[in-house]
Amino acid sequence: MFQIDDLKAKKLPELHVIAKELNVPKFKQLRKLDLVYKILDLQASNPEAVKQIDTSGDQAKPDQTPSEQQSDSKKSTASEKGQERKRTRKPRVQHDDKQNKDTARHSDNKSQVDSKPKRQRTQKEGHKEKAQQNSAKDQQRNTKDKSYSDSSKNELSNDSKQQSKSDNSNNNRNKNQRNNNNNSNNNHVPKGNKDNRNRYRDPDFEFDGIIESEGVLDMMPDGYGFLRSSDYNYLASPDDIYVSQSQIRLFGLKTGDTVLGMVRPPKEGEKYFPLIKISQINGLDPKVVRDRVSFEHLTPLFPNEKFNLAERRASVSTRVMDLFAPIGKGQRGMIVAQPKTGKTMLLKDIANAIAANHPEVYQLVLLIDERPEEVTDMQRNVDGEVIASTFDKEAHDHVRVANIVLEKAKRMVECGHDVVILLDSITRLARAYNTVQPASGKVLSGGVDANALHKPKRFFGAARNIEGGGSLSIIATALTETGSKMDEVIFEEFKGTGNMELQLDRNISNRRIFPAIDLTSSSTRRDDLLLEKDVVQRMWIMRKYLADMNPVEAMEFMSQRIKQTRNNEEFLATMND
Repeated sequence: MFQIDDLKAKKLPELHVIAKELNVPKFKQLRKLDLVYKILDLQASNPEAVKQIDTSGDQAKPDQTPSEQQSDSKKSTASEKGQERKRTRKPRVQHDDKQNKDTARHSDNKSQVDSKPKRQRTQKEGHKEKAQQNSAKDQQRNTKDKSYSDSSKNELSNDSKQQSKSDNSNNNRNKNQRNNNNNSNNNHVPKGNKDNRNRYRDPDFEFDGIIESEGVLDMMPDGYGFLRSSDYNYLASPDDIYVSQSQIRLFGLKTGDTVLGMVRPPKEGEKYFPLIKISQINGLDPKVVRDRVSFEHLTPLFPNEKFNLAERRASVSTRVMDLFAPIGKGQRGMIVAQPKTGKTMLLKDIANAIAANHPEVYQLVLLIDERPEEVTDMQRNVDGEVIASTFDKEAHDHVRVANIVLEKAKRMVECGHDVVILLDSITRLARAYNTVQPASGKVLSGGVDANALHKPKRFFGAARNIEGGGSLSIIATALTETGSKMDEVIFEEFKGTGNMELQLDRNISNRRIFPAIDLTSSSTRRDDLLLEKDVVQRMWIMRKYLADMNPVEAMEFMSQRIKQTRNNEEFLATMND
């Protein structure tokens, strides 16, 4: 029976002979260790066949290889001359040591002349037995080996006759080199197989460039940044993507840039998904964005292109606004509303009308300090990006969300896009800024810090129409008559800063007339740039007619006339009646 240690100690040709006798399929294609395991498997399944091989192997032991015969002949010649040499040899495998001992005993007992014919006889007998079992290919190999051994014997006999010191030294040198090469080959091959088989190795999976993600850049004071996800309202989240300093410098990135690029999973010691390649910045090629002009250096103009709110998905509210307080690209509009006058519903109608009639406009609905159910309703019913910070969040979150939304809008305008921000409400945003602002010692009436209103004014004042393309429109709601002195102070500070104002009246909404717009108090600055000349003249006539009515009567009259017509052109055509 074969043991695993004995099989491992054998050389590969010997294992091939055993595998040939056991009829192992495709044994020449197997590596040494795999062949050992294959032989052991066959031994476990058919032990009788292995016993027969063992008995035959004991009767006829394998002969020595030509290299061993060569070394033995050299040893005998060296012993006859009586030259004693000391050699350092590397340890060989157990099987080689046994063969060396046997050959040494054989050489001591008998002379060189007697040993050569016996070796030739045994070698011939062994070759005959192998020739009967092997195929034609194996016979060719054996004949080659036999010729090689004969030639090596002749060379050795010639070398022994010369008996010169120089030849002996050369032979010793060649033999040492040959032994070293054999030892190195024997040492390297099995170890490599064992390591490759037994050593655990992580699979080489490459995920770089598979995931493509998008986010808004939020710069840190140290120079690096993160791409914030809109799913978390641009606050810190597990989906944040790390952007290095070198990438920010290379592409000229700023806070608020919308970056699309390739992401790879974090390696050991990394916390975030790093950005490895930038595909687009604000929807444009990164080479184009690198040379953009900063938002502060762009030239602002009056709005000269009107948003069409009276066609697809139009309601009575949007049709009235389209006539009395039209909105243009780059408008800075304020909806002044008392509580429960329908300002949130009016914002929703405006957003849907802009989305339906102007698909080229990017729309952002920013809800600050609002109720969670209104946020859900807005997300489900508005065709636009809704960013919210509900009233149960801290003031720091309100301010952070508002800042990153404003920066995102500015970066898109720098790239030539038209952006609309619908803010509800600017009064609560100013409250949040007042809470976050460090105390300056100067407090206005109502507890408002003197420096607290600068940032909300900067937010509202960012709305502008840009010369040469691009616009930022902001429609914000402001609360009045809430009973809070702070709200009154905030409203007074923002009064007159916008170029469009829409007043909502509580008395109209109490009569359940919607929209509850005070028509005489609502207007747009330079509306002649937005409306056609004949429409402007008809609206002047309409305003003169409505000026004699109170707000409730005027709105009731307009809502009846508008409901009877399909669009505003038809309504203006019926004014003569």
